[in-house]
Amino acid sequence: MKAIVVLFDSLNKHYLPPYGNEETYAPNFKRLAERGVTFENSYVSSMPCIPARRELHTGRKNFLHREWGPLEPFDDSMPELLKKSGVYTHLISDHLHYWEDGGSTYHNRYSSWEIVRGQEGDHWKAQVSEPHIPEVVRVPSNQQGTATSSLWRYDWVNRQYIQREKDQPQTKVFDLGCEFINTNWKEDNWLLQIETFDPHEPFQVMDHYMDIYDHHYEGRHYDWPRGKLDGETEEELNHVRRQYQALVTMCDYNLGKVLDLMDRYNMWEDTMLIVGTDHGFMLGEHQYWGKNQVPYFNEVANTPLFVYDPRAKASDEKRQSLVQLIDWAPTLLEFFQVDIPKDMEGKPLKQTIVDDTPVREACLYGVFSGHVNVSDGKYVYMRAALPEKINDLYNYTLMPMHMHNLFSVSELSKAEFVDGFSFTKGLKVLKIPAKDKYKVNDWGTMLFNLEADPHQVQPIQNKEIEEMMVEKLLTLMDENEAPPEQYERIGLEKESKVNFSHK
Repeated sequence: MKAIVVLFDSLNKHYLPPYGNEETYAPNFKRLAERGVTFENSYVSSMPCIPARRELHTGRKNFLHREWGPLEPFDDSMPELLKKSGVYTHLISDHLHYWEDGGSTYHNRYSSWEIVRGQEGDHWKAQVSEPHIPEVVRVPSNQQGTATSSLWRYDWVNRQYIQREKDQPQTKVFDLGCEFINTNWKEDNWLLQIETFDPHEPFQVMDHYMDIYDHHYEGRHYDWPRGKLDGETEEELNHVRRQYQALVTMCDYNLGKVLDLMDRYNMWEDTMLIVGTDHGFMLGEHQYWGKNQVPYFNEVANTPLFVYDPRAKASDEKRQSLVQLIDWAPTLLEFFQVDIPKDMEGKPLKQTIVDDTPVREACLYGVFSGHVNVSDGKYVYMRAALPEKINDLYNYTLMPMHMHNLFSVSELSKAEFVDGFSFTKGLKVLKIPAKDKYKVNDWGTMLFNLEADPHQVQPIQNKEIEEMMVEKLLTLMDENEAPPEQYERIGLEKESKVNFSHK
């Protein structure tokens, strides 16, 4: 048996034809949906990029215990478990966060790996002088006078070396993926993970993809939207959205290369295919671009997911069951008949693929320091931190590394060794005070009825429904062994079933 995982970044399901958007030219996503099953209620778990990839490896939520960081010594890594069981695993990625401090333990879990440089602000090409940057609508909000502002500079250094489609990291990633398939399709027992940073911003895409949308724009440069809408004209808003669509079309083109090889070599007989994303992306909904600036509305949290299982051969069907990224690891382990560790919270989707058998009643998701969210498919409940408790957070870790740097001496001077959790396998861990990273709590706690309000425009007030959703929230937090302060910061008690004082 073989498996291929195609992982995109920041793919919004509402821009894909199988989810109802016929304006986006993406025939291969249509073709994919016809080949397998399309999940309508796939949700994120831990956000954003690297926390999501930790879930891909471990099959358990981590956002209540740790901000962005590496795999831990006590983590069970799905690719490594497969590798140790005789399944060859290979990663091909242009996701720059893997070669930063906070993602540095992931790629070596595979049997082999290849990286492609140059996405976003990857510190790739050496240039001492300042690059030329054209007049822009505005500098991305997270690049203004921050520690990560070098991403803006390096992005413009990198663009000098990405002038043709064949130069684009996404193209190189998929070409390497096709090389692996062409070389190894006759072999058995392997997992290939093809992972591209696209369609993550900046939306750098070649003109011929833009031409598909008959789009003409003569304004200032604008392809890296972040934060709250701030006076953009309709022309600028439309331009950004068309660039995103064009980049999705490029993703579709490269996805087609994989589908073509599966057709050529009749790999549908013995190869599982999973195609999805780590999270979505807001393109002006709720008056914001991107993610992390606001609570995780469904444009970000409810993700596209397509799965083909050669054992079931279910095709051109939809599934309504609630699934999450934490389910990918146990699904792959079960497929290769490798034992699923007891610490994995995710569930194998074998039967869900066959007949939509549910694997959970509700799903828990969020970001470290942000809202704690729960959805049962009908309602979404987004619980915000109490204003006085926003910064009452701790990292529980044995790998004290942030996204771009190590924990400082000052931070570590406040650390203490404490008893761990069941999933730390008897190890004590460092408990380190953390600061609030995603300051979105001014939105407050919100409850939405997705059937009546799918775009989450109007929060509802309903004590009975809120009580039900708080029960689900507490149950899932307990299953995840959430630390005591995580209950306290959102105004709940572990034993309590409801508390309506927090709005």
